[in-house]
Amino acid sequence: MLTRLRFLTCLVVLSLCFPYPSFAFDTPLSDTAVRSAYFLGQHHDETYGEFLDSYYRHLAPPESGPYVSSVAFLTPFALMAELSNQEGYGYSAQQAEIDHENMIETVKVIIEIQLTPTYDSVMSNPTGRTTGTPWDTLHRPPDFWRDFGIKVENGGKTMVPLTYTGIPNYYCGGADAVAIAPGEYCSLTGATVQMEFLAEEFTAGTANIEIDLPQGKQVSVDFDLYSMK
Repeated sequence: MLTRLRFLTCLVVLSLCFPYPSFAFDTPLSDTAVRSAYFLGQHHDETYGEFLDSYYRHLAPPESGPYVSSVAFLTPFALMAELSNQEGYGYSAQQAEIDHENMIETVKVIIEIQLTPTYDSVMSNPTGRTTGTPWDTLHRPPDFWRDFGIKVENGGKTMVPLTYTGIPNYYCGGADAVAIAPGEYCSLTGATVQMEFLAEEFTAGTANIEIDLPQGKQVSVDFDLYSMK
């Protein structure tokens, strides 16, 4: 009986020493976490670059179709470090704490889409013209990213973004260049899609990002939130 009692006591002690996680990542951030993120962001070198890159998943290029080259899941800690890195000389830890107190903690999902030789800046005319004239093809619209169905799930729940935006990416020069501003001719190379969510709504340990491509394929990326700051 005494041995059994000692065994149960050990289990209780272990459970107190190693509690099960009750949330996916730290939110709201503690003062200590804010200061830690601040100092990380103040590294304007490879230290900060390596830290931020740990929140990205870099994907292999497909055999055909558009290329989802990377997917990122930036936690409140990562976004606080990013804010610190973007601020100029004289930004202090005290100011970072004040800024944090005045903000709503969010997470940001960033998806990079690149055009490829099989899904490039020139596309077939959707009206189906087959006359052999230049009008059989059109320049791909800069908001082509809207054709990609993007869904973020956590614990089986589809998350509703606060913001959902896309920015086209260009290379200025080349044979397929089009005018994007007076005197500026550039070729569309891809897009950066960003979605922002309330951090407190992520209560399970895994975030899944599913991207439905226009040609019927799907890209899926999982993030283990218990292992992220």
